[in-house]
Amino acid sequence: MKSYVVIGLGRFGVEAAVRLCELGAEVLAIDTRSDVVQQVSSSVTHAVVADARDKEVLRALGVADFDCAVVAIGDSLTDSVLATMNLLELGVPHLVCKAYDETHSQILRKLGAHQVLIPERDQAARLARSLSSPNVLDFIELSSDYGIIELPAPKSWQGKTLKELNVRAKLGVNIIAVKCGGEINVSPAADYTIGKEDIMVVLGDMIALEKVQKL
Repeated sequence: MKSYVVIGLGRFGVEAAVRLCELGAEVLAIDTRSDVVQQVSSSVTHAVVADARDKEVLRALGVADFDCAVVAIGDSLTDSVLATMNLLELGVPHLVCKAYDETHSQILRKLGAHQVLIPERDQAARLARSLSSPNVLDFIELSSDYGIIELPAPKSWQGKTLKELNVRAKLGVNIIAVKCGGEINVSPAADYTIGKEDIMVVLGDMIALEKVQKL
């Protein structure tokens, strides 16, 4: 099970924390405001009131033991920078940060953040991609080369098992989850048979994902 620590529980942070937990991950949510921590506590694994600007507090919470940290503090450059520096010094394996503009993004990258998101810009890119590819329900850009898409199961996949399709070898993508009737099957087994109502969550490089969209 993957583990994540999400720091900053504004709209972006709450959405990230809750969705990660829904996908089966262990999630520690952190904010300085007790009311927002209380509101999200029932939707994540753990939620605590803590100040990420204090490195010793983060050390005591064991953040270095998590697979990934998300700094979702977007409204204060100082707080965002301090939290990012603390996490890097504590040795967090992978660090994703939210920025509110390109300057903020550049600062976080220079500090050593592995991935920086500007939500409004990235949301616009997702909208453009979804409009240009009507069969794509959702798109998440992981980098300039890789992404994740959600799309209805192509007709050529329906009624076949994942083993029969062997999409990793044939298309260079991975089916990381299947959604159906409000349920999410994370890492479906090789003998899973794809149904007409299934929504496929597919990971791959951009070229391979374009091939999947044309099926």
